[in-house]
Amino acid sequence: MSDRKMGFFSVFAIVFSSQVGSGIFMLPATLAPYGIFGVWGWCYAGLGAMLLAMVFGELCSRYPSTGGPHAYINEVFGPLPAFFIGWAYWLTSWISTSVVVISSIAYLHPIIGNLSPSTSLCLEIALLLVITAINCIGVGFAGRIEFFLMLLKFMPFILAPAVICSHFDAANLVLAADCANSSAFSLSTTAATLCFWGFIGVECATAPAGAVRNPSKTIPRAIILGTLTVALVYFINSTAIMGVIPGETLAASKAPFTDAIAVVAGRNISLLLSLVASIVCIGTTNAWILTSAQVSLGLAQDNMLPKFFAKQNSGDSPYVSVLVSCFGTIPILILTKNESVSQQVAGIVEFSVMGFLMVYVACCLALIKILLKERKILKMALGIGGLAFCLLMISDASPQAILIALLFFASGIFILPFTKTLSLKEKR
Repeated sequence: MSDRKMGFFSVFAIVFSSQVGSGIFMLPATLAPYGIFGVWGWCYAGLGAMLLAMVFGELCSRYPSTGGPHAYINEVFGPLPAFFIGWAYWLTSWISTSVVVISSIAYLHPIIGNLSPSTSLCLEIALLLVITAINCIGVGFAGRIEFFLMLLKFMPFILAPAVICSHFDAANLVLAADCANSSAFSLSTTAATLCFWGFIGVECATAPAGAVRNPSKTIPRAIILGTLTVALVYFINSTAIMGVIPGETLAASKAPFTDAIAVVAGRNISLLLSLVASIVCIGTTNAWILTSAQVSLGLAQDNMLPKFFAKQNSGDSPYVSVLVSCFGTIPILILTKNESVSQQVAGIVEFSVMGFLMVYVACCLALIKILLKERKILKMALGIGGLAFCLLMISDASPQAILIALLFFASGIFILPFTKTLSLKEKR
């Protein structure tokens, strides 16, 4: 049985791939108006992501249970809060999967030409079905595929900035005119909020704990090392791109990574980079589908979803959960379809980030309560720091995004009667 489980490198690949996705290609253009504060934004967001990585590392070392966040809330606050946290987390995770599916196909446009919305939709659904099939084979197989995809995309993020930096000019990091009247704190906070989209998924490796060898040690190490690697990749690549292309030009770019390479190596290289970008997003899609299925598996095992979600095949794949996550993503792809890919993605990203941040807040509170009980006052700074960071990000969001995220949690009311959550004994 153990040979079908994931080891350190497979878990590390999930951490890396669940975070490094479309953000590394989209965000440099979004951050361009903020000039040097865009660079500081990566520092703040990276620091917050590392705090959260250590929070989840601490939680997982104590409770290495399948499902991730809801398992920790169940242990600390009881089954009812755990149900709503788990439900919202699962719902948000497969809604967010649609973003990277969309991006995977969008980055192929330079190679296969501009496609009509209906053709793009068909390709998106086809890609989703292929990755779903991979995850139905087994978690070990999906983990090995994830590690292979990570290797394919890791090297370009090391080589590209090395090439780009030869043309780096700090004079390109200029604040846009419409940002000139804002305070340094406001600019840094806004930039950090944008950057944090790139780190969503920091907790993904905790979800398949039951499918990992020695999870209480393997997962915390993989989360912390993986998130640190992600932070360095984002910071180096984004800073290099922002220093090569003037701010006004970069802000209007649809493919900043490609355009930065073109400054140094010419336009022909854009085809290769488009392929790399697509591979990055495909890897992220695989990581999210794997994680989403493990979340619903954990909820079902804890009697917080109907038992059929816990069905597994000979490869230990929770195939019912995988299929539900897949077919739950397809309607999102259809309903949000837009002529503009950036508008379609932006419409999903904002409220998805808020949903994840609210789950992170609950997990930080759980760790603080645990450390209070253990009287580890110094370690409490970790939970308090993670909590403060999440609340800062939420405070910068639009009321609409916060409301939609809260509706994710509230929608669990309609599912609660079909579970055994209310009859479970409180674990306090």
